[in-house]
Amino acid sequence: MHIEGAPSSAPFLKEIEILIADTFLLRLAGLMFRKKLPTSTGLLLSPCNSVHMCFMRFSIDVIYLDKDYKILKIVKDLKPWIGLSMCRKAWATLEMTAGEADRCGLAVGKKLVRKGSEL
Repeated sequence: MHIEGAPSSAPFLKEIEILIADTFLLRLAGLMFRKKLPTSTGLLLSPCNSVHMCFMRFSIDVIYLDKDYKILKIVKDLKPWIGLSMCRKAWATLEMTAGEADRCGLAVGKKLVRKGSEL
């Protein structure tokens, strides 16, 4: 998946590896009990408009997306066990290791696109 309108040169990343959580059990498990995700990797939960940090081992950035995968809101550095976040208008969330949203150049209004075609 790539970021629409991403600059063609560093420091921003143009592609993100996506893991999909689109069933109840996959969304329920989310990133709980996992160690950090690899660099430039995110877990896409859909449908999903809220995130809790119970049983988490590491801080995350949460990117809230609409049905067209346009970024509506970004919550950075949500802490394990105490973090809670929501975006009522969101259809999906992308969870990434804390700091990855900035490193990848993600910003409100940008759109995530499957490489070669729309999601």
